[in-house]
Order: sequence, then C-alpha cells, then structure tokens
Amino acid sequence: FQNEINEVPFFDIQLPYELALKIFQYLGKSELGRCAQVSRTWKVLAEDEVLWYRLCQQEGYLLDMSISERSCWKLALKNCCARERTLKTNWKNRIGAVSQLPYELGKILCDVHTCDGVVIAGYTSGEVRLWDTRTWDYTAPILEPVHSPGDAGPQPHVSFVRINSSLAVAAYEDGTISVWSLMFGREPIHRYQHNQRIQALALGSEGATVATASGFEVKVESPNDRGFWQTTETFEIQKLVNFLNLVPDVTGNPVTVAAAEDIVYLLKAEDPGKILHSVYGQPVTCLDVSAREAAFGVKTFGWLLNEPNQILLYNLETSQCLKKMGNSMGDFTCVNLQNSPPNMLVTGNKDRRVRVFDLRKSESLCSLYAHQLGVSAVQMDDWKIVSGGEEGLVCVWDQRMGTKLWEMHARHPVRHVWFNSHSLITANIPDEKTPRGTSITDDDLTVHHKHRGIIYAYEFSVDQLPVESVLPICRSSYDEVTGYNYNIGLAVPYDNI
Repeated sequence: FQNEINEVPFFDIQLPYELALKIFQYLGKSELGRCAQVSRTWKVLAEDEVLWYRLCQQEGYLLDMSISERSCWKLALKNCCARERTLKTNWKNRIGAVSQLPYELGKILCDVHTCDGVVIAGYTSGEVRLWDTRTWDYTAPILEPVHSPGDAGPQPHVSFVRINSSLAVAAYEDGTISVWSLMFGREPIHRYQHNQRIQALALGSEGATVATASGFEVKVESPNDRGFWQTTETFEIQKLVNFLNLVPDVTGNPVTVAAAEDIVYLLKAEDPGKILHSVYGQPVTCLDVSAREAAFGVKTFGWLLNEPNQILLYNLETSQCLKKMGNSMGDFTCVNLQNSPPNMLVTGNKDRRVRVFDLRKSESLCSLYAHQLGVSAVQMDDWKIVSGGEEGLVCVWDQRMGTKLWEMHARHPVRHVWFNSHSLITANIPDEKTPRGTSITDDDLTVHHKHRGIIYAYEFSVDQLPVESVLPICRSSYDEVTGYNYNIGLAVPYDNI
C-alpha cells in the first residue's frame, strides 16, 4: 500500500510521510483527535491505522490480533473503551445475571477452584465436576473417579481440587491424587498415592506440574519429554505442611514454596531443604506466591511482647525479607499477591478488615471494615476489591473511594473468590461435611439445601442481548415491557410454553 501523501507540512517545513508518522506515534488519543482538525493532510496522518493499532495494543485491547484483521482500528479502540466503561458501570450497580451452579443431591461441597471462567468442584460423594461459565446453558461433566463403581463401601471425600488451562487435579481423603487432561475427556491421565491424608495440593498456573504434601513429605509430579508422568522431586521436611504453592513462570525444574507451621521452605532440586523463613512459635497463617516474591502472614506473640501480626514479603531469588507490613492484633487469614496489580497486595484478617498494601511502602493504603466474623477470601484489581467472609457475605468494594458497592449473602463461609473483567465466581463451602441427620438429607430437599454449600456465577458482560442475559428459566417470549423488571423477563400468560 502506497500512501498518496508523500510530503506532510510541518509548520514551515515539508517532512516525508514515514517521518511524520514517527512523530505522531508519541501522541495519545486526544492529541491525535486535535491534530486531525488541523488540515486535511494531518487528518489523514492522524487516522493512520498503524497509530491506532499501536494505541489499541498499548491499552491492552485485542492483543492477539494483527493489524490486517481490522479495517478501522480507531473504531475498534472506541468500541473497546465503551465496553469497558459499561462493564464498570454494570459491576458498580450489579447489573447482569446471577446463576447457581447445579449441585448433587444429598452431597456436600468440599472444595472449589477456578481458572479463566472454568470451575471445578469436589463433593463428599467423591465426584468431581466441571462447569464452563463462559457460556450459558452449560452442563457439568463429571470426571471419572479413581475408584471403580464396583468397589465396596462409599467413595472417599474429595479434599482438594485445582484447575489450570490444561489440567484438572483432585486429592481424596484416602491419599489418592487424580490428574485429568481437559483435552482428552473424563478418564484420568495420571494417578498416584500417598500413605496418609493429603494436607495441601498445588497446581502450576501454566504447564503440567502437580505438588502434594502428606505427612512430612512433599512430592512433585510432572510429565517427562515423552509425556509419561513421573515423580520429579520428593522432599522430606520437619513439620506438617499447612500451605503449598508452585512458583509460576519457572524455567527448568519446578520450585515449590511450602509453609509448615512456623517454617517456610523454598524447595528446589538443587537445594532441597532451604528454609526461607523460620521464627520459633510464630506460625504462618496464609501464603501466596508470585513469580519473584512470596507473601505470608505470621502470627506473633501479640499482647505478650507488643508485637502485632504481620505480612512478610520475601524475594525468592535472594531469599531476603523485603518488607514487613501490617500492624494488626488479629491473624491474617488470606493474602492475594499473584492476582493483584503490580506492586500491590491485598489481605484479609480475623479482625474483620480487608487491607490493601503498596509493596513500595510498609503502611496500608486502605483498610475496610468488611465482615462480621473475619475475612476468608479476597481478590482485587486496579479499581475494585471482592472479599468473602466467614459469615457467608460476599462484598464488592470501590478501592479508591473505600466504599461498599453491594453485597450478597449465603449460609456458609466464603472459601473461594475469583473474578475477571466481566464475571465473578464465589463458593460458600460448609465447614461441617457430615452434618447431623445426614442419612435423611438424600431425599429431604429442605435439609439438603441447608447443608450442601453453593457456587454462584455472576455475569456482567454487555455482549449478550437483554433476552439472553437472564437465566433460561426466566426468559419470556412476550416482548411488551411495562415498567422496570430488574433485568428478569418474568413469565406471563402469553408465553410459548
């Protein structure tokens, strides 16, 4: 493509088109709009597709597209910005659809995990289910368990479940671990066994690496070059593991961070017993790991020695403590470092507060009085915070204003919170897995509803038509709208049943 304009007037000189384009690359959206009003020649230059494609990429939109895939990148950027503004408005005003993911009758929810809108859940029946919440009217495929249906006795409960873009993993109470590939169907591609109950399970955010802790042993499993699964590393440690994380984006051998009571281990193949942090009598209460850093809460002696509980931040490459943050008499119950914006960290505490820290400072940026019984799950992005509490309340906050936007309540503690730009997944998981009267809950819907736990899926996307954005059972074929119906097409006698 040869542009017809060869010389572009720049005040009292004439510049070649390519050189003028180089100068315009340093301008933003509003500056390009002003330049387009100068003259016809500048308008052609300011609306060049290369400039708007680069702006679109810089702002994080349509990153997987090439410049030839769109005819007007200025319009594409405008549409992306409008969609983001509408999504933000929908989040703030709770406009959208909410769904309860279906559950198994008579069984109780044990653990939930989410990756990019795909939800995995394990039950006391031993079943593991998947949902893809990116499409409505989804069904839940059941992953085949380790134990064959002919085995005598009940199936063991599911202890932990994890999922990433390619794998799903479940750990059972009898020490069995099953690994499924999301590409190849419902049969496990790998199984292995621990002799004792599994205390922690970790799955790499990308790739195929699984770490499990049982007793005083941490085992790391991954496939070799030919695709055969094998035990990559086995570590013997001194105490029982409470928290386990795999460090993301590691080339070569996997690196595991394990918190065992008051010791934090950095487990590498070349240095199997390296201790990252250890203070006797100060147990670790929560843990999260990013590519270069580890953040964990430490319970100190409190009022005895006037030492408040803190969040410690360690560099994984140098093993040095970078920051000691927080000044709370309550224990830190959850921390989210990996999914937080750069240089930010969000924590939840037993003192019922959510705190946001800037890693370049030691004091908290904001402290929100969030829940009645302590915070159990938390996540943030550049403008909002979603927190879950032990009393079953999910709260959405505007971080900069420090105000609560809305809340949602269910019976059991919130153990899992995950969101992206347009959807939110929350899970209320019961602490009591074998409630009294459990023999009658198989048939009694009221008792089962009380004890089972629940998974909510919220969708704030504006891509769907108004008729398609509500749940299938609430969709109406009657198109006359009278008054505001809270975004629910209620059934009327004129419907086609």
